[in-house]
Amino acid sequence: MPVLPGPPPVEITLRRSARARRMSLRVSGLDGRVTLTVPPRLREAEALAFVRDREGWIRDALARVPRAIAVAPGARLPVEGRLLRVQAVAGRGPVRRTPDTLEVPGDPAQAGARVAGFLRLLARDRLTAACDALALRAGRSYSRLTLRDTRSRWGSCTADGGLMFNWRLAMAPPPVLAYVAAHEVAHLVHMNHSPAFWAEVERLCPGHATLRRWLRAEGSALHGWRFGADAGTGR
Repeated sequence: MPVLPGPPPVEITLRRSARARRMSLRVSGLDGRVTLTVPPRLREAEALAFVRDREGWIRDALARVPRAIAVAPGARLPVEGRLLRVQAVAGRGPVRRTPDTLEVPGDPAQAGARVAGFLRLLARDRLTAACDALALRAGRSYSRLTLRDTRSRWGSCTADGGLMFNWRLAMAPPPVLAYVAAHEVAHLVHMNHSPAFWAEVERLCPGHATLRRWLRAEGSALHGWRFGADAGTGR
C-alpha cells in the first residue's frame, strides 16, 4: 500500500477503476481512510506524485475527521440523544439505564461490547415500532428488518421490501431515528429519490429536512465511538 511520508505517515488506498478518466482523492469523514482512484493504466509513480502535490489538502481533511473514542467505564456517550456515563457495577445481568448513567455489570474490560449489545437491542425495539407504524400509514409492508454497522449509509430498502438500519441510530435523538425509518419506509412506495418520494417522506415525517441536516452535520460523530473488535458484527 502506498504511503505518504511525513509526521505521521499516511497510508493511501490505491484503487484502479476502468471508469476513471482522471485521478481523484477522497478522505473518509468516518474513519480517515485516504483513497486515490486512478485510471487502470496510470503509473504508480505518477499517482504518488499527485498525492504529494496535495499533501496539505489531505492533512487538513484528516484533521477534521472525528477522533475515535473507546467506550469504557467513565466514558460519556449519547443514548437517544442524551449523554450518559458508562459505569461498571458489580454483579450480573443486563445493562441498565438510569437518567444519567449506563450501569454495566460484569468484567469492565467487556463494557464496550456490552454497551454495543444494549444499543443494538434498543435500536431494534425503536426501529421496529417506528417502521410498523409508518408502514401501516404508507399502506405497505416490509419483509424483514436487519441491523448492521454500515459506514456509508444509515438505512436501505431492497426491492423485496427488506429494511436495513445502522444500530448506531440508537445514539441519535429519537426524531432523527424516526426520520431515517420514514425515509426507508417511503422507499416501499417509491424506489427512487424523485419528488414524489420526498413528498412521501414529508407526509410520514413532517419537517424531515431539519432532521436530515442534523444527521449530515452530527452523524459522523456517532461513528467515532469504538465498542471493541466484535461490537459491530451483531444483526
